[in-house]
Amino acid sequence: MASPVASSPDLPLPGGLCAIHQPNLFPRLTTLAKLFAADCWIVLDDVQFTRRDYQHRTRLASLPDAQDRRWLTIPTHLPHGRRTAIREALIVEPLRSQRRTAQILRQYYGASPHWPAFQQPLTSLLDLFDTTDRTADLAEASTRILLNLLGWTGCVLHSSRLHARTGRSERLADLAALTGARSYLCGTGGMSYLNTAPFRAHGLTVTPFTTPEAALWQTGREASAVQALMQLGCKPLAATLRAVTAGQSGPQHAP
Repeated sequence: MASPVASSPDLPLPGGLCAIHQPNLFPRLTTLAKLFAADCWIVLDDVQFTRRDYQHRTRLASLPDAQDRRWLTIPTHLPHGRRTAIREALIVEPLRSQRRTAQILRQYYGASPHWPAFQQPLTSLLDLFDTTDRTADLAEASTRILLNLLGWTGCVLHSSRLHARTGRSERLADLAALTGARSYLCGTGGMSYLNTAPFRAHGLTVTPFTTPEAALWQTGREASAVQALMQLGCKPLAATLRAVTAGQSGPQHAP
C-alpha cells in the first residue's frame, strides 16, 4: 500500500523533530522531556485504550518525600470494551473527578512556592470537565498545560485526523513524514521494536531519546512531572529539559 503522506492537509512547516505519543494524564517527567524536545507532537489518539497505561491516570510524588506516592485516576468507561480507541473513552462521573483532581493536586503541591503559577492553568483544565466527556481531552490538556508553562512553542496534531498505513513502524513513519520533520524522536521502549526502513524510505532518520539516570530523573521515570515543576519552578525546569535536549545523540538509522 502506498504511503498517503501527500494527501493530508493542514500540516506544519517542515523541519525539526517529531514525537508521537498517546495522551497521558499529567505525564511522567521522562515523557514530558521527549515532547518538550520535539518541534511537533502527534497525539496518538486512535489506538486502543489501555487501563494499565497512563492515559487516564498518573502517579503523584509528594514534595517532602518523593517515595510518598499515590495514583490520581480519572474513572473511565470504554463503550466498545477492550477495542475502544483512546479518543472514544468516556469520563465516569465528571463532577466527582473534577473535585477529586483539584483536591489531590492541592493536597500534594499546594504548599509549593510554585503552586500559584500552576493554579491558573489548572483551573482552565478543571473547567474542561464541564465541557467534555472524553478522557483523552483531559489528558491532552494536562500535558499542554505543562508544556506551555515551560515555554514550549511546538505544534500539536492528532493521528486520528491524519492518513497513514496500518503497520506499526509504517504508520509511525508516515505520521512523522506528514510533519515534514527531519527525524523521528523515539523513546527507549520504541527503539526495541522499531523498524527504521519505512523511515528511511521517507528520508527520515530516527533519533533515540534518553534522559539522565540521577537526581530528579529517578522519580521522573515513575511519577508525574508536576512534582518536578513544583520542586524547581517553571524556568529552572525548562532549563533542565533544554539541557537534556541539547545532550541527545545525533540521528541514527537502526538496522
